[in-house]
Amino acid sequence: MFIAMNRFQINKGREADFEKVWQDRDTHLKEVPGFMNFHLLRGPEEETYTLYSSHSVWASRDAFEDWTKSEAFRKAHANAGDTNGIYLGHPQFEGFEVVQTVE
Repeated sequence: MFIAMNRFQINKGREADFEKVWQDRDTHLKEVPGFMNFHLLRGPEEETYTLYSSHSVWASRDAFEDWTKSEAFRKAHANAGDTNGIYLGHPQFEGFEVVQTVE
């Protein structure tokens, strides 16, 4: 399995706007081969921002990379530029190969 995460620093006071962008968007993930699940996580609040992370689980790194090159990816990110003033900088991507699972 492969876990793909993006960390977002969201300007204080814009948290509801950020969450609405994610809740209202059609991710098209359910139609993507190898997609397992997705979570949007709210983290700690700092003085000027709140930390968020998107967390998606994939069958493999290849399945994730195929998604990033797909029409579903383009559709899901088509309105990504409509978020002026929400983000404090660009998201930080982190990818992880799963080496142990406990269920």
